Amino acid sequence: MYSQRNIIVITFILISFFIWYNWQKINNYVNISKYVKYKNITKNNFKQINLYSNRKIIVKTDKFLLFINPNGGNIDKVQLINYSETLHSKKLFTLLSNHSDFIYQVNSGIFQKNNNFKKSFISPNFFTNKFYFQLEKYKNILKVPLFFLKNNILYVKVFIFKKNNFSINIEHEFFNNSKKPIEIGMFGEIKQSVNIPQKYLDKKNSLSMKAFRGIAYSTEKYKFKKHTFNDVLENKNININSNQGWIAMLQQYFVSAWILPKNKNNIIYTKKIDNNTVGINFKSSTNIILPKHKQILSSTLWIGPEIQEQMSKIAPYLDFTVDYGILWFLSKPLFKLLNLLYKLIGNWGIAIIIITLIVRIIMYPLSRTQYITIAKMRILQPKIQKIKEQYSNNKHLLSQEIIKLYKKEKLNPLGGCFPFIIQMPIFLALYYMLINSVELRHAPFIFWIKDLSSQDPYYILPIVMGFTMYFIQKTSKNTYDDPIQKNIMNIIPFFFSLFFLWFPSGLVLYYIISNIVTIVQQQLIYSKYK
Repeated sequence: MYSQRNIIVITFILISFFIWYNWQKINNYVNISKYVKYKNITKNNFKQINLYSNRKIIVKTDKFLLFINPNGGNIDKVQLINYSETLHSKKLFTLLSNHSDFIYQVNSGIFQKNNNFKKSFISPNFFTNKFYFQLEKYKNILKVPLFFLKNNILYVKVFIFKKNNFSINIEHEFFNNSKKPIEIGMFGEIKQSVNIPQKYLDKKNSLSMKAFRGIAYSTEKYKFKKHTFNDVLENKNININSNQGWIAMLQQYFVSAWILPKNKNNIIYTKKIDNNTVGINFKSSTNIILPKHKQILSSTLWIGPEIQEQMSKIAPYLDFTVDYGILWFLSKPLFKLLNLLYKLIGNWGIAIIIITLIVRIIMYPLSRTQYITIAKMRILQPKIQKIKEQYSNNKHLLSQEIIKLYKKEKLNPLGGCFPFIIQMPIFLALYYMLINSVELRHAPFIFWIKDLSSQDPYYILPIVMGFTMYFIQKTSKNTYDDPIQKNIMNIIPFFFSLFFLWFPSGLVLYYIISNIVTIVQQQLIYSKYK
């Protein structure tokens, strides 16, 4: 009987040890139990840990390759695993960096109110016993803890990474083992150089793709608000309070954003750091930590591509950082339709073709009105010409007779322009949707088109588009008395082709398909009015 009892006890001890060991492994804390028991913390506990305090801490997940600087515990550099710097390049795309000629960084930490050691807490020299952390394939979470100890106060800054996620949770854990209460708050900062050196620019970026680059934020009052870097350089700063929201820095395809702590009185403000560097910051309200107590403050950081579906789940209106401008209410549903088509087909180029056809079919009633008006105007040209010859010396009677002719034929000459004006917002919404969608970055189409976000390497698509425009021009048979006007209209397709040489292939493809639809619709309608 005693032997059975001993077996049960031994089995229980082994199971308990196994559970404890795996819990330690899952949470990725390094001997965290002794840190929680902060009564016995001394600097001697950290002699071995402090060996690596001067080295950059490298973190690798399925989305990121990060380099954390122990001095301050901030991210020095971020490279995105699934995005290359250029097409077919093996070099990862670098979003955050800290160079002498260009800075783009996100910082966070704790400030202490009315304390002599304020600077130490703002930029502490953290330590850890590992300089390389990796998210294993069989794990969903990776925790990277950094430690700082001073005056019997332990500050643990924990970076929490999740699989298949571009958001990073950052927890600031404070253990107050001193004899006095301390009052702390949390801050976050995003700063960037205004001018980008030429060597960091994508040389294939076209002149047409001037997506907004600057500062944005969201508060209880404003869903989405943006400011240019020049606003900050000219000291047109913001200083507002909000209990929720986010701050961000925008560029084409990618964004970095701090999600504000909820249920806190946060202050959002911008500042000019120097003549070439600006920043947007938040600072939360403070909390008092009594002696022998602890406090955890947390926030979320998004670093990565502007994937709307994922960002909308991180914070309300964070997906608005995909800046479609004033036509966002049209661009957003168009993108959702484009994304749905891609999921069904698996090719962004074909999805662009289909969405162009869908839009043109929906707008066909307007296009039909426009083409019928143009066709009737062509039929009336002989009569109009006779009126011009008859009343060439009397402009007043000339205009009256032409108006009478229009009324008799029940023709509104503006009918050809009005449908075109209505269609323009749709076309512009498609344009902004296509140039701001990161999904099209380095997305192949067919044959020589390997990247729908960059220009056609052989300029075939712009030339084809020029031919379609020229064909539309000729088949429209617009009547111009002035030979200069005729020559200008003939030259326009050439200039458009020249201009579109540097447009992204996806946009040129859209215009080609749209022009082909125009040609078909015109031929069908004009054939009835010959």
